[in-house]
Amino acid sequence: MGATSPDIAIVGASIGGLTLALALRARGIDAEIHEQAPQLREVGAAVALSANATRLLARLGLDAELTAAGAQPTELVYRHWRDGRRIAAHPVGDAYRARFGGPYLGVHRAAFQRILGDAWGSERLHLGTAVSGVREDTTTEDGGIRLDLADGRSVRAGLVVGADGVHSTVRRHVTAEDVTAYSGTSGFRGLVPAGALPSLPDPEAIQFWMGPGAHVLHYPIDSAGTVNFLAVVEGPERWTADTWRAAAAPGELLAAFDGWHPAITEMLAGAPQSARWGLFGQAPLRRWSRGRAVLIGDAAHAMLPHHGQGANQTIEDAVTLADCLADAREAGGSDAYGVALQRYEGLRRVRTRQVQRSSWVTSGLLHLPDGPAAERRDRKLATVPADFGWIHAHDVQREPVAGPPAS
Repeated sequence: MGATSPDIAIVGASIGGLTLALALRARGIDAEIHEQAPQLREVGAAVALSANATRLLARLGLDAELTAAGAQPTELVYRHWRDGRRIAAHPVGDAYRARFGGPYLGVHRAAFQRILGDAWGSERLHLGTAVSGVREDTTTEDGGIRLDLADGRSVRAGLVVGADGVHSTVRRHVTAEDVTAYSGTSGFRGLVPAGALPSLPDPEAIQFWMGPGAHVLHYPIDSAGTVNFLAVVEGPERWTADTWRAAAAPGELLAAFDGWHPAITEMLAGAPQSARWGLFGQAPLRRWSRGRAVLIGDAAHAMLPHHGQGANQTIEDAVTLADCLADAREAGGSDAYGVALQRYEGLRRVRTRQVQRSSWVTSGLLHLPDGPAAERRDRKLATVPADFGWIHAHDVQREPVAGPPAS
């Protein structure tokens, strides 16, 4: 049974795990990352990074690479599913950067993970290392925690961080709560060259097409004009797959959007039909930590993608946790880990619950059939920047937690 003793052992070389490792390094704390995949390869097509995350990534020295790899949408546009009319539109681009102090970027997930991975390096990244369990270490007086690995080894650390997603192994150690909730909707993802979309208006914008029982979100992700889409449909009624991905019948995606605007059918036909992704949210956990184990990102607060905040909230978690650990270490005391984890949960709990709740409510609003309810929603879309600016304006390193405006 082998043993190493880094300060922090991170489970998962995800966006959150790699960001946490970089943020810890910036504060002088050692970390090791354990990733079950044999190579760094993000699952999914793309990610939208909003200013509440891009400001933090810039402080880690990644702004130039991210800007070069990604694309900055020109507008946020909401459209009618059948005739394509612009229901509401709001400037993004330079206006967004000026308002929030950071860019809004679409970037391929693989490119983003490659940037994070290159910044971290390979020396403290253990690929092909599956974690089978977590347990408190009772063999020494100063405590600690152990990761049991699938190959029979055991790794000791001062603290374990679960950045291992919705189906988190670390969460099973932290809490017995089964809080992951299937939304009753699922999504298909794809990448299509803008040149293959002659019917698409405003290809450089981030756009929502809203219709009965479904919606499509798309945005550009690179300078070559690649468009990333997420097509969300109702069903299946129950999610029975062991993971968040499952096979779909050939042609099922296009059939779900029969009668939609030609730009949408061109887009969905322009990429091979992906697996179906179950869209999961999560009821708030009563605890994010136990002893020397703590959760970040989807392991702690999985959320629906309708505000594009899954990755962004994970990045906020990572930087907040790194700062809390560093501050507690500098303050000294016999229970620096305990102090840090209590502060981290206090800073993140309300914020993530607010975003989770808002994203869940948005899901149904995007799928309304034509009629009075859809018309009321459409009028409300005119105030999106004011209604949701609190998400993008918040800076975890500069401000107390800021929530939505009072209704």
